[in-house]
Amino acid sequence: MPLDTPNIRQQFPILAKNNTIYLDSAATSQKPESVIKAMNAYYETINANVHRGMHELAEKATIAFEDARKTVANFIGSAAHEVIFTKGTTESINLVAKSWGKANLKKEDVVVLTILEHHSNIVP
Repeated sequence: MPLDTPNIRQQFPILAKNNTIYLDSAATSQKPESVIKAMNAYYETINANVHRGMHELAEKATIAFEDARKTVANFIGSAAHEVIFTKGTTESINLVAKSWGKANLKKEDVVVLTILEHHSNIVP
């Protein structure tokens, strides 16, 4: 089944209004309308820190957060405890480098990158 690019583009308000091809999702990803609506609903009804309070809003936020973790785990075929959310690409790359990298790479190993890689791959 071919990819229905026009239909996919229509789900993203910014892409539906512009004839733009956006390839910088490591920095900021464009959001489909469903995500924008979900984020607005969150800010209008829950908006509290996750795992940080005993009040009703914090509990609702934590449940929503953990439900999202389960959804992602189910989608990628992993256990929920194996899913880690980060703030962005830089934090993700640093986490991999300081955990998997330290455990698996040796001093003489070479990591090959292109100039197209995310900036945090290059900067220590």
